[in-house]
This record gives sequence, structure tokens and C-alpha cells, in this order.
Amino acid sequence: MQLTSDGEAHDELDFEILGNEESRPIRLNTNIFIDGYGNREKTVHLSWFDPTADFHNFFFFFPMYLCRFFVDEVPVRVMRKVDGKSYPATRPMWLQASLWNGEPWAMDTDQKKINWAYGPFRAYFKDFSVDGCPVDDEGSDLASCSSPEYWWNAERYWTLDEAQQMAYEHVLEHYQTADYCVDRPHPPECGL
Repeated sequence: MQLTSDGEAHDELDFEILGNEESRPIRLNTNIFIDGYGNREKTVHLSWFDPTADFHNFFFFFPMYLCRFFVDEVPVRVMRKVDGKSYPATRPMWLQASLWNGEPWAMDTDQKKINWAYGPFRAYFKDFSVDGCPVDDEGSDLASCSSPEYWWNAERYWTLDEAQQMAYEHVLEHYQTADYCVDRPHPPECGL
């Protein structure tokens, strides 16, 4: 699932569910593109639950100060806004969900390939909703999205609450397996 804007210098927020090999935890890869540049990937093992056993809530929440990715109310990714630096979702965006072939980068090795004999592959969605700031195609009224009239701009959403912070720290400590903030020189948006 991705939230994306148009053009080469696009913004994009990604949830990518990788793998379903028995005895291996399913991985959730998240990525953020700002002005067309991604490589802001973080990966967690979804081993605290079986994402194939039932429906789960995957959602983005990104008010003015803190971009968050959640799975069933648990924050699995947080990116803070740094003054003077680029931040995702500064232009009109649309939501897309799909199945796609992630070979070879999404597989553990080049030797593992998708077994197409198990197809057709399906994804199911329910209770889908969007709560966002309506803008025109050019984004000329995007500044109004930071208005206090929108519930998500209330000060209580500028940070994680105490329970969310504890849950996020637990995910980082026990389930995170890849983090561009650690793997590369420290980008300014890292630090939560």
C-alpha cells in the first residue's frame, strides 16, 4: 500500500509486506520518498502476530510534526519533521494498493524466487477509509491543511503519547531488522 503524489519529484509513504515462507516471520518494509528520493527504508518482523490469519489495520498518520506508520494501533515507524528540511506529503497524494513482484530485492537471496504455481495471488481489503485535507490537483490550497480546524493538528498529535512511545520502543528493540538511520550517516529526521 502506498500513498503517493505525481511526478518524478514525488512524495510517497509505503507499506510493503514481504515474504510468506513458513517458519520465517513475515516482514513489513516501510519507505518514505521526499522530492523523488527514497532509500529511507525500515523493516520489522511481524512476528508478534500472524498478519495472514485475519484482517489488520495498517495506516499512515502524518500531521504537521510527526509522520507515523501504524499496525493495529502499534507505531512501527516514526519520522519527525525537522525545520527547514523536506517532509513527506507536501503535495496532493493518492492511495494505491497492489500486489507486485519484489524479486530480487525483496527476497532473502537471488536463489529464492516466487513460486508462480501458487497463483493467482490475492489481497483483500475491508473497512477502508481516508481522513485527509481536501486540496485541488495543483495543491494550491495545501497550506490550509495545517489549519487548527482539522482534528489531526491538535497539539496532542505532535508527539506519540506515552503508550504509543512504549509500544514503539518495544517494536524497535524486539522486531526491527533494518533501519536506514543506522545503516547510513545519520539523517536529520532520525532521532525518535
